[in-house]
Amino acid sequence: MSDLLESALNPQSVAVIGASENIHKIGGRPIYYMQRHGFRGRIYPINPARQEVQGLRSYESLAALPEVPDLALVIVGGDKAVAAVDECAARGVKSAVVIASGFGEAGAQGRAVQQAMADRARAAGMRLYGPNTQGLANFGNGAIAGFSTMFVEVPPADGPIGIVSQSGGMSAMAYGLLRGRGLGVRHVHATGNEADVTVSDLAWAVAHDPEVKLLLLYLETIANPGMLARTAAYARERDLPIVAVKAGRSESGQKAASSHTGSLANEDRAVDAFFKHHGIWRVRDPHAQALAAEAYLKGWRPEGRRLVVISNSGASCVMGADASEEFGLPLAELSPRTRQDVADRLPGFATASNPIDITAALLSNSGLFGDVLPAVAQDPAADLFFINIPVAGAGYDVEAFAADTARFEASTGKPVVVAAWQASVAAPFKARGIPTYGNESEALGVLAQLASHTALMRRPQRAWPAEALPPLPAGKGRFMNEAESLALLAARDIPVVVHRLCRSARQARDAWTAMGVPAVVKACSGDVPHKSEHGLVALHVRSADDAAALFEKQWTRLAELGASQDGVIVAAMHRGRHEFMVGARQDPVFGPVVVVGDGGKYVEALQDVAVLLPPFDSADVGAALRTLRIAPLLEGVRGEPPLDVAALCAVVVAVGRLIAAASGRIASIDVNPVLVGARGEGAMVLDALVERA
Repeated sequence: MSDLLESALNPQSVAVIGASENIHKIGGRPIYYMQRHGFRGRIYPINPARQEVQGLRSYESLAALPEVPDLALVIVGGDKAVAAVDECAARGVKSAVVIASGFGEAGAQGRAVQQAMADRARAAGMRLYGPNTQGLANFGNGAIAGFSTMFVEVPPADGPIGIVSQSGGMSAMAYGLLRGRGLGVRHVHATGNEADVTVSDLAWAVAHDPEVKLLLLYLETIANPGMLARTAAYARERDLPIVAVKAGRSESGQKAASSHTGSLANEDRAVDAFFKHHGIWRVRDPHAQALAAEAYLKGWRPEGRRLVVISNSGASCVMGADASEEFGLPLAELSPRTRQDVADRLPGFATASNPIDITAALLSNSGLFGDVLPAVAQDPAADLFFINIPVAGAGYDVEAFAADTARFEASTGKPVVVAAWQASVAAPFKARGIPTYGNESEALGVLAQLASHTALMRRPQRAWPAEALPPLPAGKGRFMNEAESLALLAARDIPVVVHRLCRSARQARDAWTAMGVPAVVKACSGDVPHKSEHGLVALHVRSADDAAALFEKQWTRLAELGASQDGVIVAAMHRGRHEFMVGARQDPVFGPVVVVGDGGKYVEALQDVAVLLPPFDSADVGAALRTLRIAPLLEGVRGEPPLDVAALCAVVVAVGRLIAAASGRIASIDVNPVLVGARGEGAMVLDALVERA
């Protein structure tokens, strides 16, 4: 960890500016927590109205302290908070946590005051946490520079989980849910308005704590994506899963986020792509984070997602099979030898195939779980195990079931989860550290998440060689015209439609003759990026005379619009199996972002697209295409041949490499449609629009 963050997470001395004797006030909580939870450093309450605070000597001011503290908590509000931060910076305090609100979240004036305060702190070499934050808490050393009520409601216990959150409320919620599941938590940090230190910065620091085995994040904006990407790369190196909640999925949520912490929310599909690219798993809320935590902490990293279902109920086996398909967990096809081995251990009326129905025989033979599990564990097709106990009680040796399951898990290291809605049945499994849930949806959802996240973390990181971008066409306009755009793509070996740029009716006539029937005639002007809206596109042009007449009509229309008359394009019409769109843009937060999806004129209405962040390869594009609603069309339906997905993937990769090579000189690339033929027939760009930065 950097020295400055060390001064906040492992300080040797802490000053509390605005200290209170009352442990139920914000100024009293940090002192109470630190004294109660073993902080070994020096605590300096600052309150000029008191001689003593909670048994500690109280000081009149920061200047009166016997040393410059590593960390200062600024609990006073308004102008006093700003003055206190400035004094801390001037005196060489390394880190300051500003609890006070009324800054960036309050509007433009508050943002200006906040930014100026942060700038002065940075200039003095001091890191600023907040403002508008619930504070920091490290239960590994008792450095609790925060006031969360949750630490009173649910007693802390040090453990292998770190929580870093933009919101104090969400950090407290995640902490409470985890503690409610009996899990210990070491770090609970809230960044608030992030005037300086962000979630990404703190995540980097917490990821370097060797005792942390799971890192949970809550973000409303990704203010420092470079640092978060660096953190994710380090986390993958040390096999540290990161599970994130990113709020502001909707337009309404983004507006709410702005008023909450003064953040500007990121476009959600780009956020999803960023997380996937860097091996971060995204969930909807802290409940989902807590639900899967125990499974992550087991250290399970499944090799695949093939599932074995075992139950003492035939109905539960059927429902387990249904749910396995819903969660994308195919039932493992057990080998004949495994099935025979299982059959030899079960009564003749039981089911030895997967799902395995032990039946009510479990009531008379409590050792059936212990017999069946080892037999199935040896089968290489079995990656994940799900035990569903819909009913048990008097006469069932549940303790034996749980002990056998625990021995199986310990000896094989394979993921096994239990669904048991009866508290008396669930308790013995939980006591032995087996992740246990109230229903099959929760249990299988966790297994699916674990398998998918493991695959994501193991995904090879792609690399693209550095490339030089060909010179862009001269021009001051925002957009290149279509001919220039197509030429730029063709220079990158992207297949584009055969076309000619005509400057006269005669040239249009000659071009049509060369193209043959039918052809497309469309105006070409960098001032008119959306030609069809102005009647400047004509399809199925069937004669040279028509082509010449259309040239005159479109040339005149460009003049009427006051647009540059760059020419008129005559292009061959092509038929293919399906139209796709490929787009790329320079995102202000994430850099180059590439989009691929269903194309044609209904792109904006249907929005069936997937987003990728460079660098990526054709395999990544193929995986993205399989997430689309139109994915079944890729392999052919109703007798149609499969599409040339490989050719489409090559176009997407080439567009991505183009915008990456542009190094910010291209704002966006819109390629729509890309006409894709049957497998082996290739793909072709029919229209393109490049926007200059």
